[in-house]
Amino acid sequence: MERTKADLPFAIPAPRTMSEEEFEAWCDEDVKAEWLDGEVILHSPAQDRHVLLAGFFIKVMGLFADRHELGVVMGPEFQIRLPGRRRVPDVIFVGKDRLDRIRQTHLDGPPDLAVEIVSPDSVERDWRDKYFEYEANGVREYWIIDPANERVRLYVLDEQGKYAAAPEENGVLISAALPGFWLRVAWLRQSPLPNPLDVLRELGVI
Repeated sequence: MERTKADLPFAIPAPRTMSEEEFEAWCDEDVKAEWLDGEVILHSPAQDRHVLLAGFFIKVMGLFADRHELGVVMGPEFQIRLPGRRRVPDVIFVGKDRLDRIRQTHLDGPPDLAVEIVSPDSVERDWRDKYFEYEANGVREYWIIDPANERVRLYVLDEQGKYAAAPEENGVLISAALPGFWLRVAWLRQSPLPNPLDVLRELGVI
């Protein structure tokens, strides 16, 4: 009988390189990895703050999008497929006009919005590599949350297709890709994070 990874008492190390088809067959729900021009990039286990921030975004942004029927919020295991790469943002928003691009295991093309929460091993990847990749592939909006340095940035594509940093307005960042959505920067620096229900009340969702 053929054995799967789940049958084995230890993890199977990923080959350093593989084709996209091999990566798709190899990478299941138990593995968080990205594929970049044939190279496999395994992710380290996320720290508690990382997990809590991702959950906060998914709850607040997801319920906001549901309430206004704007599209869907997904993450952090769902892949996005861009030319020559498979990336796994922590959170994505896909507008209702792009829902037909959602496949069983990935989004075929750029999301409208991506959120990356910076980990110790992803500083260069999130601040540089993904910044330029998302910009070049038309991800309309890119949120970068860097807990270690208490930095929060929101980048929005301008008319030339280049990212421009969105200004804080009285401590608030306003989304362009998710109409009507905004967050107080101070919320993302709080420990513990604010109750999502309180945030949703302030956003007028409940």
